[in-house]
Amino acid sequence: MRPVTGRRPAAAALGGLLATALVLVPATAAHADGIRARQWSLEAMHTEEVWRTTKGAGVTVAVLDTGVEADHPDLDGNVLPGKDLVGFGAQEGDRAWARHGTAMAGIIAGHGHGPGNADGVMGIAPEAKILPVRVILEDGDDARAKARKTRGNALAEGIRWAADNGADVINLSLGDDSASAHPEPGEDQAIQYALRKGVTVVASAGNGGEKGDHVSYPAAYPGVITATAVDRYGTRAPFSTRRWYATVSAPGVDVIIADPDHKYYEGWGTSAAAAFVSG
Repeated sequence: MRPVTGRRPAAAALGGLLATALVLVPATAAHADGIRARQWSLEAMHTEEVWRTTKGAGVTVAVLDTGVEADHPDLDGNVLPGKDLVGFGAQEGDRAWARHGTAMAGIIAGHGHGPGNADGVMGIAPEAKILPVRVILEDGDDARAKARKTRGNALAEGIRWAADNGADVINLSLGDDSASAHPEPGEDQAIQYALRKGVTVVASAGNGGEKGDHVSYPAAYPGVITATAVDRYGTRAPFSTRRWYATVSAPGVDVIIADPDHKYYEGWGTSAAAAFVSG
């Protein structure tokens, strides 16, 4: 394994309607010192100080996404049995399986691996549990178009399911920030249901800041904590939305993320920012 380099090959956006809000930049796998040294977000979020009080033990974060690779060494033991509300598409072991969801889970509750857990990705809350709820397919999944047409209620159903099955926090690193984006009553009602049950709901603000900055959902629903992206200097990323519902900011540029292929990648997007806030 070699350190992650600073090179940026062509990146593929995971875009589209009800899409994950993260862009991945492929990079080579890395040794621990390369990975952990590149996790500038840990220092920016003052994790060492926070961990003196809590590392997330006893907290369950539902990740409504493309699935989570439970056997990833950085997440082993931290992923609970979840729910698949899509029911088709890529399966575990396929390249289009759970890439985005695993990345978000690692940001939230990665604990590293190896001696002293010094290898791999360390999350914000390494003792928290992840409750995976599959509500969307990866951009590279051949069944994605079918899922859009036939699983339109998956997000609302997933929010309610998570609220009823032990989630303390629901992470929504996804959304629609296209020009045609509009509120869906079922999603709004599901979020209000979760909030009434005392569940915190966090969503990515959207990556359309340079493309019309359209209102994004579920970010704009009432009661949602919406995360915009900043870089290592605390400067808001130009792609990040500037809309009124933007509640907080968190790292969303040059973020090191885990992947089901057990390599590590750099990513940018408000997806990552939401995951940091959920942690």
